[in-house]
Amino acid sequence: MKELFNTSWETVMLISISACGIYLAVIVFTRIIGKRSFSKMSSFDFAMTVAVGSIIATTILSSSVKMIEGIVGLAMVYLLQISIAFARRNKTIQNLVDNSPLLLMDGEKIIESNLRKARVTESDLRSKLREANVTELSQIKAVIFETTGDISVLHKKDDAPLDLWIMKDVKRE
Repeated sequence: MKELFNTSWETVMLISISACGIYLAVIVFTRIIGKRSFSKMSSFDFAMTVAVGSIIATTILSSSVKMIEGIVGLAMVYLLQISIAFARRNKTIQNLVDNSPLLLMDGEKIIESNLRKARVTESDLRSKLREANVTELSQIKAVIFETTGDISVLHKKDDAPLDLWIMKDVKRE
């Protein structure tokens, strides 16, 4: 029983540094590679999920990792999550951690460069338009690639402009 909690401060520091490094690496890689395959998850959520899963699996399955080391690793990842959650209130930090929504269509006009940035094909776009019950391109006010990887279709009900608050933070190009 004593062996479950026997470790050194040096080991605790190494685990803490490793947890920080892995957590940040997952966010950076997700931001660089893109979010297309993580639909419904932000890079922030994905990093947390992967880090926690990895620590749990390693702690449970590896005889070389003591339980206290796994607990310290988990604690560091959760501290990072809380810290980043508070830091994301700052616009600069939010821009570093989160993806921005991206305008794919402005009315009937498809923005090809943004389709490429989002790694969305025209076939994907048509599929989403059908899913949103669009029968004519003239019905579209805007199509947005959301931070979660979802695609939102805003319908044109009349000639009223979109509320600026709804389009806040959406990158046009």
